[in-house]
Amino acid sequence: MTGDLQFVNLLIVAVVAVVAPLVAAVLPIRIPSVVLEILAGIVLGPAVLGWVSVDDPITVLALVGLAFLLFLAGLEIDLRGLRGDLLKLPLAGFAITLLLGLGLGVAADSVGWVSSPLFLAVVLGSTSLGIVAPLLKDTGQAARPLGQFTLAGATIADFSTILLLSLVFAESGGSTTSRLVSVGFFVVFAVAVAVALSRGSRSMGIDKLLVRLQDTTAAIRVRIAVALLLAFVALAGRVGVETILGAFVAGAVLGLVDTDTSTHPHFRLKLESIGFGFVVPVFFVTSGLRFDLESLLDDPAALLRVPAFLAALLLVRGVPALLYSSVIGRRHAITAGLLQATSLPFIVTATQIGVAVDAVSPVSAAALVSAGLLSTVVFPTIATARLAGARSMTPTPIS
Repeated sequence: MTGDLQFVNLLIVAVVAVVAPLVAAVLPIRIPSVVLEILAGIVLGPAVLGWVSVDDPITVLALVGLAFLLFLAGLEIDLRGLRGDLLKLPLAGFAITLLLGLGLGVAADSVGWVSSPLFLAVVLGSTSLGIVAPLLKDTGQAARPLGQFTLAGATIADFSTILLLSLVFAESGGSTTSRLVSVGFFVVFAVAVAVALSRGSRSMGIDKLLVRLQDTTAAIRVRIAVALLLAFVALAGRVGVETILGAFVAGAVLGLVDTDTSTHPHFRLKLESIGFGFVVPVFFVTSGLRFDLESLLDDPAALLRVPAFLAALLLVRGVPALLYSSVIGRRHAITAGLLQATSLPFIVTATQIGVAVDAVSPVSAAALVSAGLLSTVVFPTIATARLAGARSMTPTPIS
């Protein structure tokens, strides 16, 4: 009977995963489906209706979904494209992000919202590549300077925040020095795997075998990718590094060695189908099920933290984008800042870790997630309107 109830819970989560993107597609404003998935989890979960609870099957699939989400984010990383101004300006921008975040963290610590200023700086420093990248592609900006600087800034921010979270706030405990050694070992392992995979991919015999099996029921490239993901996640947990770093690095390694996709054009689409079609939505709905709405509503003053954190996101990630003005112009730099201030998946993940290590209170964690939800709706909407306005202002060529 218990098993039946568990699968009823999972069925409801699966139905939400189906309905959310359909609703998002017909809404008059662009809202990422992940926002609707989290909101549905809040409404259906213990916080409101109490129809769904987080049981064992949902817990396991949510963990796999988180790993796949970070894996696919790592796969989006283009390390080869980070050079010149595309490296220097976003790096300088992230340094400013950390300084601004630390300043706001000290202020938040002084009023009891967080117990670690650095934690708030790390949480505010990320950008949702999975939300920003599709928007840039849809608006035709991905290959243009605006899109390139935005993606470069998001890449550096995401990698740096995940690394900092693993170094300073790992749930496994231990000193920062021991975690630094663990991360160093992990990086050496990642480089060794990347070299081995790169050499293996150059072997004509192996390449022919992979091509022969990739589109059969063996789906060999997908199986290798999943095994790589699990290997990095398992090793990260074994050496005391956050598993999210393991998943992210696994994707980055695969993206680094798998640059020529001419023989397997559907490989990444298959990975995205597994992730975004199955396990990733479970993670987001589950995040809504676990959302501490009661703590946020018990104290009306706590609701003020939501707009405060939303403004903090815009300040910490938006202002540094003004560095791009010298290359892409002030108007586009402001648009890039709005997109860089869009953040949700990392906030959801980081706040769960922060509550576990007492770096942030449950109330502030809920407020941060709420601010992240709003950022994915407000900032991309304004950025898209600015892009449309810029196109309408472009003079029509005289024939």
